[in-house]
Amino acid sequence: ARRLCPQVKAFVTQDIPLYHNLEMKHLPGADPELVLLSHRYEELERIPLSDMTREEINQLVQELGFYRKETPNAPVPEEFQFAPARPLSTLPPHQAPTTDSKTLPERDEGEHPDL
Repeated sequence: ARRLCPQVKAFVTQDIPLYHNLEMKHLPGADPELVLLSHRYEELERIPLSDMTREEINQLVQELGFYRKETPNAPVPEEFQFAPARPLSTLPPHQAPTTDSKTLPERDEGEHPDL
């Protein structure tokens, strides 16, 4: 079985509990990856974490729009309840989905216009 590098393990054990809407799923033998899902839980992107430092992973998830709490049980402000999803009202009209969904995941770089 593969072992997590100390940097990734520290992120998983100490940092993930601080992020709202970020969860860990352990898959024995798999390399650690960040899997981004759409509002319909469809896979959008996989980002390998094996070669990243704890600091780089934290920076990445914050750039993706995940809200970091002060403590694991700290309240999440209402405007971040669906973070990193973005309310439909902030999307250009051509990006609004045809479903009655209220939120969409967000990606700053615009790689996935449907995010």
